Amino acid sequence: MRLRRLSFAAACAGLLAGAGLLAGSMPAAAADLAAHRAIYALKLDSTHGGNIEAASGTMAYEVQDVCDGWASRQRLQMTLTTSEGQDIQMLSDYTTWESKDGLKLRFRTKQTTDQSVTSDVSGEAELPATGAAGSAHYTTPDDKTADLPEGTLFPTMHTAALLKAAAEGKKFVALPLFDGTSADGAQDSSIVISNWSSTPAGERAELKTLSSGKFHIAFFDRGVEHQQPDYEVSMRYWDNGVADDLKMNFGDFTMAGKLAEFKLLDPGC
Repeated sequence: MRLRRLSFAAACAGLLAGAGLLAGSMPAAAADLAAHRAIYALKLDSTHGGNIEAASGTMAYEVQDVCDGWASRQRLQMTLTTSEGQDIQMLSDYTTWESKDGLKLRFRTKQTTDQSVTSDVSGEAELPATGAAGSAHYTTPDDKTADLPEGTLFPTMHTAALLKAAAEGKKFVALPLFDGTSADGAQDSSIVISNWSSTPAGERAELKTLSSGKFHIAFFDRGVEHQQPDYEVSMRYWDNGVADDLKMNFGDFTMAGKLAEFKLLDPGC
């Protein structure tokens, strides 16, 4: 699954060593990832000096195998309560289509605060070959083209690369990612992997026999040294790409997410 930032501006606006994975072929068998639908219950985990006193919400995530690609939608809803007692309604709606070879991506992200649109980003991106530099063409908020650096991965292939690294015993990978959540092009991602094991780690029949481990992912703006992460998320990933035990760090506060509903989906072809 793909968990990205929900940007915050003003009161609260504006949410998975990598070069070796990119040597001439797809970074992992993305075909082994599971089409599924999941709903996560979210609650406030901690605050970090801001004015958020309470928070709750849900995140619905669905990825479908649509023959020529992967179609996904992530809808995040949160109610934040400030120290002044004000409730703020946040909504992030993120949809993508990614080709099975990982070379093409269509994307749309729309974020609102109390029904006011705070971010609307859409367009398409393409890589001429795996590991090659590519480009992203935005249609909103502005019509423009951004270069994508060598080694850039789109969301599904990024997830597949992380799982491949875990299966190979790697503890750290760093990969450039473009997912269309920002109008600023690709970001760098740094991933720490721990406790990867084939020991069953869940009670759900669809997951309990699969290998899984813990992943901590930090996202950074490119070209800026000695900076704090733009966004951080941690989770348990199973080797079919399903996630649970989420921790999403939004800066002033962190939300925890638990898998409340889950269903595997049949391929669409």
